Parts: sequence; structure tokens; C-alpha cells
Amino acid sequence: MYLFEYTGDKKWKDAAHKWTMAVQNEKNNTKTHDLGFMMYCPFGNGYRLTKNPEYLEPMLTGANSLTTRFNPAYGLIKSWDHNICDYPVIIDNMMNLEYLFWATKQSKNKKYYDIAITHADNTIKNHFRNDFSSFHVVCYEPGPTVFRKQTHQGAADSSAWARGQAWALYGYTMMYRETKDKKYLVQAEGIAKFIMNHPNLPKDKVPYWDFNAPNIPNEERDASAGALFASSLLELSTYSPKNKKAYFDFAEQVLASLSSDAYMAKVGENNYFILMHSVGNKPSKSEINTPIIYADYYYLEALLRYQKLINASAKK
Repeated sequence: MYLFEYTGDKKWKDAAHKWTMAVQNEKNNTKTHDLGFMMYCPFGNGYRLTKNPEYLEPMLTGANSLTTRFNPAYGLIKSWDHNICDYPVIIDNMMNLEYLFWATKQSKNKKYYDIAITHADNTIKNHFRNDFSSFHVVCYEPGPTVFRKQTHQGAADSSAWARGQAWALYGYTMMYRETKDKKYLVQAEGIAKFIMNHPNLPKDKVPYWDFNAPNIPNEERDASAGALFASSLLELSTYSPKNKKAYFDFAEQVLASLSSDAYMAKVGENNYFILMHSVGNKPSKSEINTPIIYADYYYLEALLRYQKLINASAKK
């Protein structure tokens, strides 16, 4: 749908509709925390751009399915059902909360808002180190108590998995947009500072798959994390007069790198993905140095945000 937004070409709208409706049955899926990606990204953008009423019921049903994974005793949306611990919560879950804010506005039911706030606040409480870097997984046991803090897709429990930091940055930037609560802006800016000033960040600003990967500089990059950094920082630049230029300039550098031959595939190659060189889960030997769909998604989102900011600046 982002391609339709950019071009206005009906062929992209029709293609997006076809593939959006192909996943509508996920609205009933209560076994995954990923409904923000699976439902809100396609249906949400579809409804935003076309106001097609056919998208509303799947979105609201999906939002209700997502709420079934929220346990008030823990105050968090449960991520996984497998037995890593009683109640695992991953930083990726921050990406579901925008969906809940949408459901609040659409349904006028405050329960979605309350879940989003409670989850975000408990994630601040338990997921972050003093330097604003994030653990990937926090395991809770009944009580509820924090049983263990660890990583699953990063290099080590003590490391900063790059895309995890990106989920956190994107999530708390969005939280500030939706609530205007300054604690979320403080959190987002702290995460941004950690990312932008990290000594292991490469010159082209596209991160290694983990900021503490053991063989830097001989480690794979993660274009998906870079795309998320760019999209998040472009939005964050609109909320922070003090750091506006720094955030915008950093995002611009990331986009320039991702748009270069080093990361952008030639047309018809790379299995028709736009970006090369992402990493899904290196510890599990899965999706290493490969194209990944959400790299392309957030790259296109970042380009659209960049274009809008450039156009707005030109009108001043």
C-alpha cells in the first residue's frame, strides 16, 4: 500500500488489496503476539488510504484477538506460548501498541488504550538497562516476578540486538505521538542516543545485526534495523526541537546508505525484494544476510516520511 501512496497508481492499490485480504483469517489468531504486523500494517494502511469499509471488521476482530494475550496480573501482552518460561515478553511487542490505539479511536472502547499504556509502562520498568539499551526477552514467573532477562535473536543475554533496539525506538516514538506523555519522549530519546552514539555503529549507519556481535567488523549488517532507525528518527525529529537536525541527518544518512548499490538490489534480482543484507535470527541460523519483508516495508515508510518532511520544509 505504500507503493500506492507514493505513486497513486491503481495497480498497486489492487495488488495490495489482494494480498491484504489473503491474510484476513489471521484476525482470529490468538496464538501469536504479531497481529500488529499481520493485521495493522496491511489493513491499517489500506483503510487509511482508501477508507474501504471491508477492512474494518477484520481489524477490530484482530485487535480483540490481540487483547486475549494480555493478562492483567502481569500487565503485559504475552509473546510466546512455548515453554521458555511461564510468561515471556519480547521487545518486539511494542510494535503491537499502535494497533491498540487505532482500535481505541475506532471503537471508542478504552480497554485497548489501557492495555497499550500498561504494557508500555511495564516494558520501560523491566526491559531496559541504564544506558537505554533493551533486552530482547524478559521472562516472568507467577507473582508476577521477573525470572530472567535474556536474548533469543541477539548475540548474548548482555548484548544489544540491533533490531530489538529499533523496535524499542519505534515503539516509544509512537507512544509519545499517541499520548503526548513526556516520559515516552524521554525513553525514545534515550534509545536514540544509545543507537546514534554507539562505538560499534558503522560509518554508513547501517548496524551490525547486534551492536555487540563478537566478530565486528566481520559480522553481517541488518538493513531491516537500519530502515527502522530511519523511519523512527524521522518521526522523532518532529517532536524534539533540540535534536531535530541530528535525528533528521542521521536518518538521511541511513536512507542514503540503504539506497546505494551496497544494499539496494537491482530490479529483478534479490527475489524481487528491494533491500539486501538483513538478518532474522543468526543464533538459530535463520535468515542470515538475506532480504526480509519488513526491511522493505519500513524502508518505504521511511522514504515517504522523508519526502513529506522535505516537502513541508520547502513550503516554509
